[in-house]
Amino acid sequence: MAQSFGLTAAPILVLLGGIVGTQLAPRADLATLPITFQIVGLASATIPASILMSKVGRRIGFLTGTALGFFAALLCAYAVWHESFYIFVLGTFLIGNYIAFLQQFRFAVAETVPKDKVPRSLSILMLAGIVAALLGPEVGQRYSAVDGLPLYVGSFLGLACLLTISLLILLLFYRDTNVVTEVSEGEIRPANVIFKQPKLILAIVSAAMAYSIMSLIMTATPLSMHEIERYSLESTTRVLQSHILAMYAPSFFSGLLISKLGVFRVIKFGLAVLTLSIFVGSGDPDYIDYWVALIFLGIGWNFLYLGGTTLITQCYRSSERFRVQAVNDFIVFGLQGFGSLGAGVLLATVGWNGLLTAAVPGLLILLTAIILARRFVVS
Repeated sequence: MAQSFGLTAAPILVLLGGIVGTQLAPRADLATLPITFQIVGLASATIPASILMSKVGRRIGFLTGTALGFFAALLCAYAVWHESFYIFVLGTFLIGNYIAFLQQFRFAVAETVPKDKVPRSLSILMLAGIVAALLGPEVGQRYSAVDGLPLYVGSFLGLACLLTISLLILLLFYRDTNVVTEVSEGEIRPANVIFKQPKLILAIVSAAMAYSIMSLIMTATPLSMHEIERYSLESTTRVLQSHILAMYAPSFFSGLLISKLGVFRVIKFGLAVLTLSIFVGSGDPDYIDYWVALIFLGIGWNFLYLGGTTLITQCYRSSERFRVQAVNDFIVFGLQGFGSLGAGVLLATVGWNGLLTAAVPGLLILLTAIILARRFVVS
């Protein structure tokens, strides 16, 4: 429940970050800088968030992060009201810090169930994204124009309200629980031993390529549709809502698929769907092409991200979990930051099709990781 409301921060920024950035930025190529700094904020806070939770527990960590997100949403509203681009960028950076804490939800889930229940439990958690996909953009759009407020100020005040609900749920209902694990604490292994595991490499690459490619295309879509192709904000919102729904709706069955078919096959399927997304979106896309491509993009992300997260929980001892989780999230969301930054630059220089072409090397990297790890991963 907390994730259902907290996760709305991401789709609201995806919808409005580039559009507000276009209005406030001093140069066109800086339009996606707010979204980029959100992801930079996410990447930079992954290690501190993990360290904090290892010291004070998940509950205090989640409450601290959510309070920070509430403050950041108000800061974004203030920045839009006063037309300050760089304060807005600071606000999105702090929202990214908050999302770094939110990302730890999945590890909290994985640590509190038996190993054979991890894929299904993660799928249930990811279903919260469906609520966020519907609620976030709807709040962002419906409250974009409020009487007496400058355009889009109401959207970020609405986000602050949503994060308040998430904070109250955590405060009233969430409690730290004992970790259930089939791997004994044991001695913490050297980093070069941990991170040379082929399964761990594939887990990190799977999530990292899913996030970076998804971020590249998703960040560029509102700009391409609304600012260049002149589709309405409502039409652009519907495409992004469909995309985010496609990111999380497969969680109804993707956890079961991992249990039945194996994580390796699910990751391969995710790669295939992500490739199909780029193919559909290329050329001279109209509304339906954007819509279908973004749906495939969301489905591919789901399979790769859930597969990678499931796989990583098999690669560390309980005593190593915070260390591995922090490094994993730093790499994943650091590369996502490059994806979002590249969206504005590539769209301005080489256009929509050039941007899609730039995603191909990431697909090849993932394909290489699958080939190299196939003998070590149970399919």
